Amino acid sequence: MILSGIGIKEERARGRITIDPWDPGRLNPNSYNLTLSDEIMHYRDNELDMKRKPEPVLLRIPPEGLVLQPGKLYLGRTAEYTETHGYVPMIEGRSSIGRLGMFVHITAGFGDVGFAGYWTLEIMVLQPTRIYAGVEICQIFYHDISEKHDEYSSGKYQNNTGIQESMLYRDFL
Repeated sequence: MILSGIGIKEERARGRITIDPWDPGRLNPNSYNLTLSDEIMHYRDNELDMKRKPEPVLLRIPPEGLVLQPGKLYLGRTAEYTETHGYVPMIEGRSSIGRLGMFVHITAGFGDVGFAGYWTLEIMVLQPTRIYAGVEICQIFYHDISEKHDEYSSGKYQNNTGIQESMLYRDFL
């Protein structure tokens, strides 16, 4: 079962869902719109090695926007911190963003019960696209989990404070 917008609002009041900052105007019938922060990152190297820590380049999105180029992976993050207890959080790009040929997440739209932090967005565009900080870029929604479960409490990306580059290289250590 997916929580309705009313359910998201109620679970937020109970403390089982945190979205900070919260704007009631971004609550949808069964999701909540998250915004793009003013930071974006890409990798310095054209060839990436799974066994090596990638070298990120951090950019600020200026008020006049930043043009993303096709064929390049960008990592962004949500401006909102989220925390979820008792539900499986998931994100999807908004249809208005997809209709510009912009992909907001390539594979990482599925969160774990108990995840706390900012969502790192894996962004690619089909043609040069100007982006802006603060745009409602994706939506978060919540699946109920009926079975007994453990909450995600540690790991590479838990309690992050910014954009998280791939930490796959740690799996090889």
